[in-house]
Amino acid sequence: MLRSTLLKLSALAASLAGVAACAGIVEAGRSPVPSPADTVGPNPVIKPVDKSLLPTMQIAPAKGWAAGEKPTAAAGLAVNAYATGLDHPRWLYVLPNGDVLVAETDAPPKPDDGKGIRGAVQKKVQAKAGAGVQSPNRITLLRDADGDGVAETRTVFLQGLNSPFGMALVGNELYIADTDAIVRFPYTPGATGISEKGQKLTDLPAGTINHHWTKNIIASADGTKLYATVGSNSNVAENGLAAEEGRAAIWEVDRASGSKRLFATGLRNPNGMAWQGKVLWTVANERDELGNDLVPDYLTSVKQGAFYGWPFSYYGQHVDERAKPQNPALVAKAIPPDYALGAHVAALGLAAADKTALPAPFAGGMFIGEHGSWNRKPPVGYKVVFVPFTDGKPSGQPIDVLTRFVDDQGDAHGRPVGVAIDSKGALLVADDVGNVIWRTSAAR
Repeated sequence: MLRSTLLKLSALAASLAGVAACAGIVEAGRSPVPSPADTVGPNPVIKPVDKSLLPTMQIAPAKGWAAGEKPTAAAGLAVNAYATGLDHPRWLYVLPNGDVLVAETDAPPKPDDGKGIRGAVQKKVQAKAGAGVQSPNRITLLRDADGDGVAETRTVFLQGLNSPFGMALVGNELYIADTDAIVRFPYTPGATGISEKGQKLTDLPAGTINHHWTKNIIASADGTKLYATVGSNSNVAENGLAAEEGRAAIWEVDRASGSKRLFATGLRNPNGMAWQGKVLWTVANERDELGNDLVPDYLTSVKQGAFYGWPFSYYGQHVDERAKPQNPALVAKAIPPDYALGAHVAALGLAAADKTALPAPFAGGMFIGEHGSWNRKPPVGYKVVFVPFTDGKPSGQPIDVLTRFVDDQGDAHGRPVGVAIDSKGALLVADDVGNVIWRTSAAR
């Protein structure tokens, strides 16, 4: 009887602890610190598995920014609020005329993602972390007509969407990645809103679990293809492999017909994408609950037909024993990513620096928005970094661009998500806890 009771209590504790995993939060007490240097870079040390009964976690309550507060910019840079008072801004897209589109969005209803006690506690935890709000389901247009680095015009560009995220303009057609489909809208240069109804180009995997709900898109250079990210439906396929059909992948979509094929697979939760020349790059969030410094989130080039391991292995062919059934044949095909960012940084935003006006060393590389995760103590992420490239490949250690989104008391004033280069070469950062778009430029 006693043994049965203890097992039930342990299971309940594990369930409650796991709630924090879904919420992506951390416990108050310390601001983020860097990942160990040997776990970051093009040749990371893959640490041993370090599992415990309860996952490692902390909680950084979402406080927002007080008047006059802002993140800290690196030496040689300045940061200002480009727009404030937004509603959970997550993703950015800069139009050719300099207008900035902002996806104000959050998760759709997911009735089968965390039920019972786990689901009830999850809602409270998400609220504390600044997540789990009702999705605004709109795209907002920001315009800085006088060029002073602050948007003085704000209009609702599109509304009535379904947890929108990625955006891509090809010619006079604007594509929006809702959580369950790519939708096409007519676009007129200079317009401050679109009233026409969109046309669905293709469906994207969604459903009632829809664990990683964000779907990002990017167009090919010639505009004939769109590439769409679809995250996994779980941490390590614990909902069964059938629930992962078409997920943990990047899809290639024919823009004319809407037909699609899997372009790359085994990417647990890819988000940001960017081109460097003809090479597609992405950042991906890896699995949790294997230890403080395992598994590294990463930046990688995306090779057509490549398999990156999830759920059967990580960082190449390191087998994850939790994945059932095992698949040794597929593990043998798994390739390691190009560059480790450190475990649990929650890398989301990605922007190539080819059009930046920021001074050295912020050229010839990629900017990455690290949202910050829950499964590390002390926490990591909660900043924007720059990864330098040499000869078309990432090299060296990341360089901090914006920091101090979490204070010394462990409170989160903001959390960076999407990043983009504006028409003047400054770096824009969407902050979904501070409800701000930050603009980083060269210091004067």
